[in-house]
Amino acid sequence: MARSTPPFEQFFAYRRYFTSLAMAPRGDRVAYVTDASGQFNLWIQPWEGGWPSQRTAFEEQSVREIAWSPVEDRIIFLADRHGDEFWQIYSLELDGGWPRQLTNAPEVRHEFGGVVFTPDGRHIVYSANERDPAHADTILMDLATGERRVLVEGSDAWGQIYPAAWSPDGRRLACMAFRGNTDQSLLIHDLASGSTRPTFPPGEPATVWPMAWTADGQGILLLTDHDREFMGLALHRPDGPPGNLEWLETPPWDVEAVELSRDGRVAAWVVNENGVSRLFVRRLAAGALDGEAWRAAPVVEVPMPEAGVIAALALSADGRRAVLLINRSRRPAEVYTVELAEVGPSRQIAPPRQVTDGFIGAIPEEELVVPEPVSYVTWDGRGISGWLYRPREASPEHRVPVVLSIHGGPEAQERPTYSAFYQLLLHRGIGIFAPNIRGSTGYGRTFQRLIYRDWGGGELKDLGEAARFLRSLDWVDPDRIGVFGGSFGGFATLSCISRLPEYWAAAVDIVGPSNLITFAQSVPPTWRDFMAEWVGDPERDAELLRERSPITYVDQIRAPLLVIQGAKDPRVHRNESEQMVARLRELGREVEYLLFEDEGHGFTKRANNLKAFRAAAEFFERKLLGPGAGPG
Repeated sequence: MARSTPPFEQFFAYRRYFTSLAMAPRGDRVAYVTDASGQFNLWIQPWEGGWPSQRTAFEEQSVREIAWSPVEDRIIFLADRHGDEFWQIYSLELDGGWPRQLTNAPEVRHEFGGVVFTPDGRHIVYSANERDPAHADTILMDLATGERRVLVEGSDAWGQIYPAAWSPDGRRLACMAFRGNTDQSLLIHDLASGSTRPTFPPGEPATVWPMAWTADGQGILLLTDHDREFMGLALHRPDGPPGNLEWLETPPWDVEAVELSRDGRVAAWVVNENGVSRLFVRRLAAGALDGEAWRAAPVVEVPMPEAGVIAALALSADGRRAVLLINRSRRPAEVYTVELAEVGPSRQIAPPRQVTDGFIGAIPEEELVVPEPVSYVTWDGRGISGWLYRPREASPEHRVPVVLSIHGGPEAQERPTYSAFYQLLLHRGIGIFAPNIRGSTGYGRTFQRLIYRDWGGGELKDLGEAARFLRSLDWVDPDRIGVFGGSFGGFATLSCISRLPEYWAAAVDIVGPSNLITFAQSVPPTWRDFMAEWVGDPERDAELLRERSPITYVDQIRAPLLVIQGAKDPRVHRNESEQMVARLRELGREVEYLLFEDEGHGFTKRANNLKAFRAAAEFFERKLLGPGAGPG
């Protein structure tokens, strides 16, 4: 008997979570953001599990970052409207009432950094580009009076300024000066004097994420790739010699998150090992923290339920409890809690316990495909890693189509997480290959920076090699290869079908730039400082950007194309999609266009998310499974 195929709705019947978690000061409740109501809203539930409580009911706004006060039942959060990314700040007192809007500047981006509340809970700190649209300042707000004061101004020299961590006494604020994705520095702002000084790194640019002050106020935990390829965990003393750094954790992979309890006694950190998360915990002795004290503390690895990704992590104030957002290839993201009280020289930590259950599609895990980590050698001899999803019925005797899926960013990483879209196509008999081409994170600083000022260059050659790799597999039909991607992945999709037209039978582009000149001209003002290094200057580098733009080669496109766009997208303006669609229609080529008037850079509303991916899935099914599908 043939295997039954669940309907589209069953794969997508799950709650999406935004990657922000918060815990009550006592560790008895957790807060998270999910679209269970059809839109991203704030929810709270007991730490041990139980019935959740929805605390916002937005229909047009989407809740994003959340922070719980260290001293009271108050949550501060961000929300924007229709994905426009002009986030406003709201306050919610949990003993009753409705969210109160603290900012109302519809053309201003308000953003959180690594910290929101001051240690006494009386003030919040955030970033906003109200003074200068091109530069975000760090601002302090008095919650009682609403009074605001700019602490550190963004500038051409420092870039965007984001608050990162308060000293335990609340007298100094560590900030991150952001000039680019691989170029940040640590600033220390003194509230009493009003002075701000850079303390790290010295010399060459590096990635620097200030994470937490030590309990004695003498050091700051940093994640940085200073003088190394991968992000490590280090201790920096802002009052010590210039540029001082003491390494604590230096695995041959990125340390991508670290949390320190308020008393400084428990540290938890996450290592990204070829896309799979590993969580470690140390219980530290009282007193000053240095490398010797760190290494003397017992370390325990927290067992994960299955290979997957820790998308968010938060600790209780005393470090005895943690809450995690874990995503696995056969299970959508869920909230987990773990008891850390037993960390010690010989004690073990029980596996995290799942406290939400949002996968109402109820497809048995054994029906879902686990990806295989694979690699291929690309044009310059580098190895390209990726995840290969093979339909169960695929064989040399039954060759199947495959979709090459290209992640966004480009500074991001394809990882083994649940994708309803992938699993649906797999059940329909379409394979998936998701490579981490040059420019991806997770494989070292050098590899990540290969994309800089080279969009449409080396990575397009990587994708050509990916197509040839797929053609070499004995279970892949070489005439039925599709390509798919969103944001940068959409740009890469358009590059593939316009500049490597011989490989593709169908393509789906979601919010992808088609013209690098108009893209660079239309990005948000706060992006423009680093756009020239990242992509190119639209005036000085116009010839290069024109040569690398898919729109330049539109007459070479042969594959049927579906374009999906949000009308409110602030990152990739709708014109990027519409100029491509208009030119293809002028040429009489097959193109479909789906525009969402109430979305930005992605799909915040559940109904729109379903409509978009249903359209993409049905498009690939028609073009790759229908009669006569293949490169035209």
